[in-house]
Amino acid sequence: MSETEHREYTVRPATPADVDSARRVMLDTFYREFGYGYVPQWHGDVMDIEGTYLDDPRHLLLVAVRDGEVVATTGVRSAGPAHPPHPRHLAERYPSGTTAQLVRVYVHPDHRRRGLARTLVDTACDFIAATPGYERIYLHTNVDVEGAEAFWRGLAKEIFDARTTGEHGPGVATVHFEIPVPVGR
Repeated sequence: MSETEHREYTVRPATPADVDSARRVMLDTFYREFGYGYVPQWHGDVMDIEGTYLDDPRHLLLVAVRDGEVVATTGVRSAGPAHPPHPRHLAERYPSGTTAQLVRVYVHPDHRRRGLARTLVDTACDFIAATPGYERIYLHTNVDVEGAEAFWRGLAKEIFDARTTGEHGPGVATVHFEIPVPVGR
């Protein structure tokens, strides 16, 4: 996979040199945007970026870089949603192996509203389409993050809104989405 230029940014697969900077974007998002910080059972990939994303040919971590610094990330993992914490019916609908899960779609606040997330997601979807064995693209998002719900509704189909059932517990604003696997892009 090659680099893509996006205005003053370079969008490309992460390298070992990007790991610390990418991790910083992710951890800043957990603490600043989500308000709960690092949770080991949910965020193990963030501590092992190389093992999770760089060493597995079916996985990918994309970064947007400006002036040598990672300012945005998007990951692809060959895994469906875990039950628990997510409902069993979602884990069954999106089995690991044939499901490409989009994760860690984070843009540093100083670099938002420039199309980076869209470019990263489109690039990730192209990778998924070119990787044998993927049948579906799944993601979930915290809709309490400003702009997240509108962004995903513009790209994906809602599958399940956990806010309406309380299946994730009180105060969890998670909505689950699916994106069609691109054909012939």
